[in-house]
Order: sequence, then structure tokens, then C-alpha cells
Amino acid sequence: MQPMFSKILVLSPHTDDCELGCGGALARFIDEGREVHVAAFSTCAESLPDGLPTDTLEKEWNASLDVLGVPAAGRHLFQFPVRYFPDHRQDILEHMIHFRDQLEPDLVMLPSPQDLHQDHQIIAMEGLRAFKGTSILGFEIPWNNILFETRSFIHLEERHIARKIAALQCYRSQNFRGYAKPEFIFSLARTRGVQIEVPYAEVFEAIRWIIK
Repeated sequence: MQPMFSKILVLSPHTDDCELGCGGALARFIDEGREVHVAAFSTCAESLPDGLPTDTLEKEWNASLDVLGVPAAGRHLFQFPVRYFPDHRQDILEHMIHFRDQLEPDLVMLPSPQDLHQDHQIIAMEGLRAFKGTSILGFEIPWNNILFETRSFIHLEERHIARKIAALQCYRSQNFRGYAKPEFIFSLARTRGVQIEVPYAEVFEAIRWIIK
């Protein structure tokens, strides 16, 4: 049976947002043979700890996507300055329109429109503009979400969460952040699983759902 979604595009504001928001779902999609693309719009070089090379997060991003199994052809990286996406929203929109026309994804995953981070808000809003004819799920970033509607769940197995954790551990420059800790990732997946009576899950806002 043909899956409902065969080509998935993730719009990740920064290099690790994809893994944090939907790394488990991507591990499952890739295992199922679906085509996955990840577009990250900033490597956040300006936010790296002192003394690290400016390409650190680019290398960590590629290592992380290796763990998840995203092929090289599915990786798209841009260098917009972190925290200044509002100044570049037209350029960001034009990249998204290019993806829409060239890739024709049938599912787009992006931050919640309620996300507090200014870069995340731009990716969410421009994504809604660019992909009016595409189903869209908003992924959960709990530390940035005051409001988040837990309307859509993706059932995951423990191996998917293990891959998500392994992918995030590639970001050695970010391992001081509490939200990157394995115990947090595991417990959140368990919490979301309990909500739908399965062992593990990731949750999403159903922003636009199109049945063709």
C-alpha cells in the first residue's frame, strides 16, 4: 500500500532543530523508505562557544544526519545569520518556493507558528505562505512553546528514539544544553506515547491537513 506521505521536507531554522523536533519521526520515515529532505537555514556560527571553528555546527549537522540516514541529496544548508531571520524573510521565502517547485513534497514539517524564537517564527510563517497546497505539521520545541496544540502523534519504537538521541549526541558543541540530554529526549517521547497509549511518540500541531 502506498504511504500517505512519500516525500517529506523538514524546514529547520537552525542545524539541530530538525532532530529536536522530529528526529524520531524522520528515523521512522527513512526506515520505511520514504524520501526525506532537510533544509537548515543557519549553522548559528555566531552562537558557538569561544574557540570553536565556524564550521563546527555544519560538521555536526552532517554527522547527525548520517546517523538518521538522510542521504546527501536530501541535505540543504543555508547561512542566514542566527536571530536575524526577520531581516531576510523574502530570501528565505524564495528558497522555500524553490523547494516547493523542485521537490514537490507532500508533507512539510516546521516549527509551530506559536514558537517564541524569532527565527522559528519566520520559518513557520514563510513556510505557511510557500506551501499552501501541502500538508503541514508543526513540531514541538517545548522550551519555546507557550501554546502548543497536541493534535497529531507519530507512533515510534524505541529504536527510533535511540537514533534521535544518537543524532543529537553528534552536536558536541551543544551538549551543555539541558534539552539535548538523552534523559529529556527519552522522557518526552515516553510522555507523548502515554497520551496515545503506545510506548513512544512525537507530537505535532496539525497546521494544514490535505487528503488527496
